Amino acid sequence: MQEAKSTIQAGKAILGIEFGSTRIKAVLIDEKNNPIAQGSHQWENQLVNGLWTYSIDEIWHGLQDCYSSLRANVKEQYGIEIESLAAIGISAMMHGYMPFDKNQKILVPFRTWRNTNTAKAAAELSKLFVYNIPLRWSISHLYQAILDGEEHVKDIHFLTTLAGYIHWQLTGKKVLGVGDASGMIPVDPNTKTYDAEMVDKFNKLIADKGYAWKLLDILPASLPAGADAGVLTVEGAKKLDVSGHLNAGIPLCPPEGDAGTGMVATNAVKQRTGNVSAGTSSFSMIVLEKELSKPHEVIDMVTTPDGSLVAMVHCNNCTSDINAWVNLFKQYQELLGVPVNMSQVYRVLFEEAQRGEADCGGILTYNYISGEPVTGFAEGRPLVIRSANDKFSLANFMRANIYASIGVLKIGNDILLNEEKVKVDRITGHGGLFTVKGVGQRMLAAALNSPISVMETAGEGGAWGIALLAGYLVNNPRKLTLPDYLDEVVFAGNTGTEIAPTPEEVAGFNAYIENYKACLPIEEAAVKNKK
Repeated sequence: MQEAKSTIQAGKAILGIEFGSTRIKAVLIDEKNNPIAQGSHQWENQLVNGLWTYSIDEIWHGLQDCYSSLRANVKEQYGIEIESLAAIGISAMMHGYMPFDKNQKILVPFRTWRNTNTAKAAAELSKLFVYNIPLRWSISHLYQAILDGEEHVKDIHFLTTLAGYIHWQLTGKKVLGVGDASGMIPVDPNTKTYDAEMVDKFNKLIADKGYAWKLLDILPASLPAGADAGVLTVEGAKKLDVSGHLNAGIPLCPPEGDAGTGMVATNAVKQRTGNVSAGTSSFSMIVLEKELSKPHEVIDMVTTPDGSLVAMVHCNNCTSDINAWVNLFKQYQELLGVPVNMSQVYRVLFEEAQRGEADCGGILTYNYISGEPVTGFAEGRPLVIRSANDKFSLANFMRANIYASIGVLKIGNDILLNEEKVKVDRITGHGGLFTVKGVGQRMLAAALNSPISVMETAGEGGAWGIALLAGYLVNNPRKLTLPDYLDEVVFAGNTGTEIAPTPEEVAGFNAYIENYKACLPIEEAAVKNKK
């Protein structure tokens, strides 16, 4: 405690903040990369005029409340204020659309990654670039706005992601980490910046529109991990810490997306490593040795924070439906007058799921709170399907819900591992699904038919990951590469606890997923008929 207090007082602590879909989290780490304080803020996206968004006011209230929560945690533990820091890193959910005019005013409400209204744009750009362009990427949102004839497009002065926006407001710098940049428009792994050929194709595609800007005029500069990305300005310090205690002049690392911070937090930036992030959404990231043989519609090509090529399978839905069911059980406990400890409720229900049958007794659940592009759904309806002969027990029901949270992820990864024959030495899991020790980990291992490692820091997630990237900026005197820095300085040989699946578990999940795919027309009918 005294050592951590001294670190904070000396201004040597490092701050990482990540904007997740349901929580903004701040983690303060010491010089040995250990978390020493944290703060958080709960929030939810809103469906406004058919599009998922968070308002600018919500973004700033959330950031300031999260930082205030961190200050309170530091005060409670150590009895001191945060006045200076060694470095800061900002991370957020990737992709989406935040266009600003020349007066820094947002032109339309922030369109998040969750929106699936960009199908026409994504399909046309994929054909033009001969490269899979997902619905949620910034370039898809931009081109869809152009196709829809939206008036604001002509006034765009700057287009960025959520992490890029926050970083810009704190530092005055219009930059992005290369990993987050690769979710705007494809990045060339050799140059670590936007693919020149695709940029040129896009400019020619929209030339007849007569806009005053060309694509590179409005995009943030792409920076690799460790690059100078500016310092906290006086105005930025006031925006972050409304109490006025935090000093300006603190260096910031390049802002990154949640995919990049997940790779860092699991030490999965080296080729032939991979990670699975499982929270509100889920995605797997496999760092490739070479390009895939062809584009695949369900596999996105992004990069690590240091610019290596990554195959990403992104699923819009993961734990939200589990959370809804757990909340239902919580309400039942409250009706009985039983004191509710949510951590205990999750632990008991997840552990019960382990007692379920390997194929969930035939029970199926679809966790589609929103659309799911991997399986071809622009909209979703959460759904439970069972027949009279299925074994409907709490264990099987909870197991089916956990399976559903990673089922779509399996469908995408089967292409990588079985069709493309991608080689992976280690896959590490992190995020909320792995909070109950061993349960989500074992089921993911069965889904991917691969050993899965989880570290003690699995619950720290992306806020810790972006704090590590901030540490890489200021605490790397030997100028190590990012993979070597993580291996030698941060993790020092710690690969976590590994669980390998049994043949029975693999066979059970395979049976479940075949049933899952066969019943997708039922989900389709629910979307069509349940408004």
